[in-house]
Amino acid sequence: MKYIVKVKKERCKSCKLCMDVCPSGVFKLSNKFNKIGYHYVEVIEEKNCTGCKRCVIICPDVAIEIYKEEEI
Repeated sequence: MKYIVKVKKERCKSCKLCMDVCPSGVFKLSNKFNKIGYHYVEVIEEKNCTGCKRCVIICPDVAIEIYKEEEI
């Protein structure tokens, strides 16, 4: 099963909790800033996502979504 990971960069306040809790190293901190002045989290290894949703659950800013990609 493949998963699609979406980060709402304008909601992210770079707390890095998602990076700490992800067992697959899906995220990294961007060098760019969002509109509120934070380095937001980016998805770098989406193919490694196992769909555990730990990042979704721990994110205090509701900035991460995970979807299943249906294989045909």
